[in-house]
Amino acid sequence: MARENFNELLLFLAVAEERSFTRAAAKLGVAQSTLSYAVKELEARMGLRLLTRTTRSVATTEAGERLRQSLAPRISEIEADIEALMAYRDKPAGTVRITLSNHAMESVVWPKLAPILGEYPDIKLELSVDNSFRNIVEDGFDAGVRLGESLEKDMVAVRIGPDWRLVVVASPDYFKTRPVPTTPQELMQHNCINRRLDRIGGLYAWEFEKNNEEVRVRVEGQLTFNTDREMVGAALQGYGIAFVPESYVATHLAERRLTLVLDDWTPQFAGYYLYYPSRRQNLPAFSVIMEALRERSS
Repeated sequence: MARENFNELLLFLAVAEERSFTRAAAKLGVAQSTLSYAVKELEARMGLRLLTRTTRSVATTEAGERLRQSLAPRISEIEADIEALMAYRDKPAGTVRITLSNHAMESVVWPKLAPILGEYPDIKLELSVDNSFRNIVEDGFDAGVRLGESLEKDMVAVRIGPDWRLVVVASPDYFKTRPVPTTPQELMQHNCINRRLDRIGGLYAWEFEKNNEEVRVRVEGQLTFNTDREMVGAALQGYGIAFVPESYVATHLAERRLTLVLDDWTPQFAGYYLYYPSRRQNLPAFSVIMEALRERSS
């Protein structure tokens, strides 16, 4: 039987169980003529009479009763499975995949999401650390995390963290034999620790701003890393000047293991945002993740 004719089986089953075209039509919300036509088409296709009709009653033939007994439990099982599946609409469950940078994960995302995982054991979280931009749709992610200034216009965006900034630091020992830079351009005379951009492959040009003047400097040095932690470690050991997130060096600055320079040239960024296609926001598991990450105003 063709797949599109399964509806005839359902209509036949309703008539057979109600033993009435009138009651079956009322139960299904269709016209009696629709039921009658569907059963006749089914009988013609099978070459069997399935129902015996009188002016007062409807009964199944032997073949019709065998078909009813075969269909009824299977349809009930399918309906039960569908009902169970429908429960997932309101139950936070499934895998949520997010692409993000190391700093975003350590400073914002993981601290906010770790406490809620115990409350939602059916949610699986996959955090893919990548310090470059990813196409979340093409790469199969549910969402990504980026700075507010670099969001794609066709995505929904939710702020998830406060403003922050990169700062220029080096060890006190490094400056014992070198002058402290007072302008970004003077960095080109120093041994700087470069940052490799993962996907693009090039080196990050250090960005500065002061009094509405924007400056980009391409620094030189012996060392290049693609992760912040290694850059901080190299700066602590005196290998050069690093440009890293302030949160990674706050303790070292307080303990005077690192020296902050060009402080007035490093403004704050517009914080991290969770960005995603609009169709994701109605999924219960994703909604739980999004609400846990959302930045709350104080």
